[in-house]
Amino acid sequence: MEEVGRTSLLPVPVSCFFPPASFHFAAVPSTIRRMSRTITRREFVGTALTGAAIASAAPQLSQSQTRHPNILFILADDLGYGDLSCYGRPDYRTPNLDRLALQGVRFANAYSASPLCTPTRCAFITGRYPARTRVGLEEPLYERRALGDKTLTLGLPSEHPTIASLLKQTGYETALIGKWHLGYLPNFGPIQSGFDEFFGVMSGAVDFFTHKDMEGDADLFEGKVPVERIGYMTEMLTERAVEYVTRRKGSARPFYLSLHYTAPHWPWEGPGDRKPNHELHGPVAFRAGGSLKTYASMMKSLDDGIGQVLGALARSGLERNTLVIFTSDNGGERFSYNWPFTGQKNSLWEGGVRVPAIVRWPGVTQAGGRLIDQPAITMDWTATILAATGSKADPRYPLDGLDLLPMIRASQSATAYTQHPIPRTFFWRNSNQDAALKSPWKYLNDGSHEYLFNLSIDQREQANFRDQNPTMFNQLRSEFKTWESTVLPRPSA
Repeated sequence: MEEVGRTSLLPVPVSCFFPPASFHFAAVPSTIRRMSRTITRREFVGTALTGAAIASAAPQLSQSQTRHPNILFILADDLGYGDLSCYGRPDYRTPNLDRLALQGVRFANAYSASPLCTPTRCAFITGRYPARTRVGLEEPLYERRALGDKTLTLGLPSEHPTIASLLKQTGYETALIGKWHLGYLPNFGPIQSGFDEFFGVMSGAVDFFTHKDMEGDADLFEGKVPVERIGYMTEMLTERAVEYVTRRKGSARPFYLSLHYTAPHWPWEGPGDRKPNHELHGPVAFRAGGSLKTYASMMKSLDDGIGQVLGALARSGLERNTLVIFTSDNGGERFSYNWPFTGQKNSLWEGGVRVPAIVRWPGVTQAGGRLIDQPAITMDWTATILAATGSKADPRYPLDGLDLLPMIRASQSATAYTQHPIPRTFFWRNSNQDAALKSPWKYLNDGSHEYLFNLSIDQREQANFRDQNPTMFNQLRSEFKTWESTVLPRPSA
């Protein structure tokens, strides 16, 4: 039997990636429907049997297990909407994530709360729009040395409720492995914000081999203690996640693991790219170089790693009672495949905020790769996790997200959401851009011009309907200004 995580496995039936016949939001890009490889009958049957086995075994869970599932939240860094083969990437394959999608559901219209790292991570950890906290206004939070004395005051306050602190109140063991990027020690960090364990980096980008930030400072921590390790960052995070999951076998308490990979964020370095006297310093060097081949190598390492973590869940007997969520913190960059969208990271055009999202929860989601076109945003994952675990938000800090469990469940009512998504309005703001989305209409102020786009017919945001539909344009602009009055103002330049 082949090992879980091996990229030789390609169990991706073409049929599982076809969108539903009725589709009423932003039409799924043609790339999400296309699978370039014809699979064998053996692969199809093997994958179907695997998915069926997981689904059929899940109803045997005890009532307490059903109430308190384990949580594995996987966050990629700067992963573009089409960077997985099940979302259309044409030049490499991501078989483990494709398999995860086949065993659960995918979202066609998932969004990040921001087109940048720090704000989106703040949104997930707090369950609220980034601009409700001071650190959520950082685009992004700079390195420790660059911040100077601001490191003592700029970060996620320890008293603010987080997904980790709320789950701890329900009896969960909590861990963050990977990227934090919400403030520096001694006053800020994962341990201060509800995580029992932390292994990873505090800043926004580190060299994959030296584990140093853009200022050349070492940035790898075990809890609150700086440590030195040898290895490629993606592989190190995978190994720690596998070890953590394996330790949970037989535990009387459920766990919540946030696995925040630093890939495929720059610097663009594959596992075999280390050179003698390897050093990178400064933003120019960190962003230099790279290639499609290097990016594919980084993605292979990421996909292999996720396969290993999922394999550890299965070997530990935890797969049946674990809710797995995979998504990205924002749109992709130079080597990402964002077609058919315009824009990329740091932009409020679709390419900067539209992201892939996959959910698997055996016995709740039905195997088969159902495509959900219900619009979703980062804060929804927080609300969904709290609902799935029976945890409660702090009433002093009301959530901005929506519980998505009704949409992901394997039921007729869930299928109805595909045909009739819940009407929602999302808002975004960065240093010089504003946006509001009310399916299918999107208002965008890019700092120079204001637009109104109809995403159901124009996903590339090329046709401005501002003059043809002034009522909707004015409505969305007005709703944005009303929302903006409820959050913190933009920081002064």
